[in-house]
Amino acid sequence: MRRRDFLTGLAGAIAALCTVAVRAAPPVRLGFVSGGDEKGAKEFIAALRDGLAAAGYRESETLSLELLYADYALERIPVLVAELERRRVALIVTHAAATPLVVKGAHTVPVVYEFSADPVATGIATDLAHPLFNATGITLMKAELNSKRIELLHEIAPAIHRVAVIANPLHAGEASERADLAAKAKQLGIDLAFFATPNRTELDRALAALSADLPEAIIAFSDGFIVENRKAIIEFATSRRLPLVSGWAVMAKSGALCTYGPLLVDSYRRTAYFVDRILKGTKPGDLPIERPTILELVTNLKTAKALRLEMPGSILARADEVIE
Repeated sequence: MRRRDFLTGLAGAIAALCTVAVRAAPPVRLGFVSGGDEKGAKEFIAALRDGLAAAGYRESETLSLELLYADYALERIPVLVAELERRRVALIVTHAAATPLVVKGAHTVPVVYEFSADPVATGIATDLAHPLFNATGITLMKAELNSKRIELLHEIAPAIHRVAVIANPLHAGEASERADLAAKAKQLGIDLAFFATPNRTELDRALAALSADLPEAIIAFSDGFIVENRKAIIEFATSRRLPLVSGWAVMAKSGALCTYGPLLVDSYRRTAYFVDRILKGTKPGDLPIERPTILELVTNLKTAKALRLEMPGSILARADEVIE
């Protein structure tokens, strides 16, 4: 056998062995913990899977995704985290209200998260550049967006000067949101009345108080509690012909006048970037926490017509989605 033929054959054999070894490598085990249920996390999981696929991961081939749900019983989170650690997952992904509990409860594996609160106020970061607890990810909190929302309200209905604000005081970072909104409202000559709604009982009380002394419009801060109770809030505003402005598109799609905030599916999908970097060896502490860069304005013309409001052409021209 000639030397060239021998070397060619040897190289082919080595390549074949490497291919077999790669195929035989077990999939990376990736855990996921949600404080909610399977239905509530469906959109997040779909976007995460899409992002992982774009990064080259294939379920059952190179990645195994193990999903656990607390079904809104947050006290179960530590047990679920411990279960994933027992299964020796390489990393845990989490979102929404479960985030602080998962981050502080994980001991042996890194965590990637997406949630709406302020990571500094929550105690899981020194600042956005310095995440703590072997965890990092995305925060949807951009307090300055509240200024934009009240500006939108003012542009749509400049005669409005009395606005009620529904906000969850348990949502870490809510104080900075209030400060930002109050500063802009003062510039616009708008009086604000804040109503703390940490639970459904307090929300019902707030709506009763508003019914007794109607404002001219309502702004609802963005967090899981507001979204979960959007039906009651939107029905209240609609029945009393009050413009309602909020942050996440689901509110406008459910009947609010307009929303301005993060394109959620993009933020959900972005978690795959952090997963990929960490699985390839980057330490979570070396990956700064990100805030959304893609925002969307959604307007509901059906609601505007019901309120007898003319949506300005300038807003319709800027809108990413118009619901008719």
